[in-house]
Amino acid sequence: MFINKVRTTLGIFLICFGSTVYAQNFKVVLDPGHGAHDFGAARGNYVEKKIVLDVALKVGDLLKKDKNIDVIYTRKTDVFLELRERTQIANREKADIFVSIHANAVANAPAAQGTETYVMGMSKNASNLEVAKKENAVITLEDNYEVNYAGYDPSRPESLIGLTLMQEQYVSQSIELASKVQTRFTNDAERRNRGVKQGPYLVLHGAFMPSVLIELGFLSNSEEGAYLNSEEGKNEMARSIANAIIDYKKQFHSASENIPANRKPETRKPDVKAEEVVVKEKPVEPAKTSSVDASKPAVVTKEGVLFRVQIAASGKSLELKPSNFNGLDNVTSLKEGTMYKYFYNETTDYDHARKALEVAKNKGYSSAFLVAYKNGKKVSIQDALK
Repeated sequence: MFINKVRTTLGIFLICFGSTVYAQNFKVVLDPGHGAHDFGAARGNYVEKKIVLDVALKVGDLLKKDKNIDVIYTRKTDVFLELRERTQIANREKADIFVSIHANAVANAPAAQGTETYVMGMSKNASNLEVAKKENAVITLEDNYEVNYAGYDPSRPESLIGLTLMQEQYVSQSIELASKVQTRFTNDAERRNRGVKQGPYLVLHGAFMPSVLIELGFLSNSEEGAYLNSEEGKNEMARSIANAIIDYKKQFHSASENIPANRKPETRKPDVKAEEVVVKEKPVEPAKTSSVDASKPAVVTKEGVLFRVQIAASGKSLELKPSNFNGLDNVTSLKEGTMYKYFYNETTDYDHARKALEVAKNKGYSSAFLVAYKNGKKVSIQDALK
């Protein structure tokens, strides 16, 4: 009896010790745009490459306060990186998210102001394409760009259409992250919200993870340019981005402590709605279906909670049959704006949901993740289990 107790105690210790040692931290790659001879947008003393580097470093310093977050920078000094190098770093590090930070400027609209966050995708909006064209034009400063980006025309960002499919499986999570960034900019830093948008960005298309490109504001606007160039402005923008990343981590990964904002967040709506990407959940009726080992004892959550495994997001509407989803049955879909989200195995049982997630990953959906709804409203996994 004594030996059995010792074995049991030792086993519990090893499990706890092992989970501590091998716990996977949340990896964030921060990418300050431009660098060295590539100045980016510049208006007088307001220079994009310097402002975005300062903001990225501040974001990293804030995130590092959470011991469960690893921060990787594509650059920490004033150096030039090819666009493909930036996402290669993120892919090599197996990052959970890729965040590229930029600032905007326009020639003929000095009053233009506000923040916007982009996810990879096609756009029919002329202004969105123009922003993408300016950001993508940096490849002309690279050696042999015609070879490295064969088939892409910098003057026609829509020529990336064949490459956007690589990012489709990450679109949904990218939109979630972008929305949180814009919400924090609005509430924490009180900036004008120009919305979450889609654009064909070279720097995003090669990242095999949820990715966003942030435009902090317009350096061509004298007031906003002065704000972004100031220490106060950089600190507020950095804190907003850091808080948004932590908000995202809480929803899709383990919980972490929030970083107090410089200003008390206000519960007010964004000034401008997203032009092309609408992140709005429809009410969902809890389902009682489960196809994963249903014979085993269940760990049932509180009434009114529904779990789903999100396996994909696409601009295409697919017939809900197993042959379209690597053999998975019990697939449902939900349309959000122009995107279709696809879910596997709706259940009110968290234990079954976790097993369903493993099934989906074994079927080839390596980026699948759990989502939760409580009384028809989307919530974090942590809130669903309370």
